[in-house]
Amino acid sequence: MNYIPNNTIRQVLLLLIIVVLGLILFFQLQSFIPAFLGSYTLYVLLKKWMFILTGRYKWRKSMTAALLMLLSFIVILIPIALLVNMLGEKINLAIQHGAAVMATIQHYIHGIETRYKITLISTRNIEQITTIGTQTLPRIVGATFNSITTIAIMYFILYFMLVEGRRMEAALHEWIPLKDENTLLLRRETNNLVYSNAVGIPLIALLQGLLGLIAYLVLGVNEPIFWFVVTCLASMVPVVGATLAYVPVAILFFASGMNLRGVIMLAYGFGIISTIDSVFRFWLQKKIGDVHPLITGFGVIIGLNLFGFIGLIFGPILISIFLLLIKIYINEFSPGKN
Repeated sequence: MNYIPNNTIRQVLLLLIIVVLGLILFFQLQSFIPAFLGSYTLYVLLKKWMFILTGRYKWRKSMTAALLMLLSFIVILIPIALLVNMLGEKINLAIQHGAAVMATIQHYIHGIETRYKITLISTRNIEQITTIGTQTLPRIVGATFNSITTIAIMYFILYFMLVEGRRMEAALHEWIPLKDENTLLLRRETNNLVYSNAVGIPLIALLQGLLGLIAYLVLGVNEPIFWFVVTCLASMVPVVGATLAYVPVAILFFASGMNLRGVIMLAYGFGIISTIDSVFRFWLQKKIGDVHPLITGFGVIIGLNLFGFIGLIFGPILISIFLLLIKIYINEFSPGKN
């Protein structure tokens, strides 16, 4: 009779306990995942300056961490909060006057249908679009940053990441059960992916927003700054992107009888704004971190479903890390590689 070695039994039992406890902790703390991911993103962006100031200039770690956190709050979070607040106010106003706006658009579409004997859109479809818009848009704005609690927890975690950064990275290097070269590869690629998404996505959004702002100012769009914000946020949405901004502007032009401006808006939107998105979004991300366009597209969709707004950054990272782990597994355990 063959017996299982005691060492193997103890190892399996220990791994089983670790997995069970890990699952319990994960399910109990899953609501804090967006805060953790946000803190890790800021840590990757700030750690270089943390190491320089504390290493080269001998600043105190606690003071340096507090200063960097304050700067990140001023530069990143306050502008986003102001933009989202402005957008939320405008959306609420649009919802309150939505019936009048839709009536104007419907009247314009009905005129085209009568003139050319065609059917563009039914009354039922317009009602469905209105209902979807009034239900969805407030949730999109509210999901950008779920609560003050999430931000507070994010900065709480970030403080300890910055202060204990070198010890944390050294500990992870020891704990990860991989060859040294694969551990370094995993860390380097993860950092590159964070840079690619955390820097690339906002830059492309800003670029598209500025291009849209030029058209809104030239064509005389009411409240161009509002539509600039809408364009920036819409550009982060997969597949449709900035069309969620400039197509409604064109429709409003048509509904107001300014057909030429509507045509120019659509031509400029599809010809310039969307082209810039297609060309530079993936080019910039590929220059910062080698992210395939399909990974970015599907990753954003998955990330938004899993994590909300922060999923724009970490959705593509999840897919990329999954593929990277497959590569590392082959390198670690393939017979031809050992």
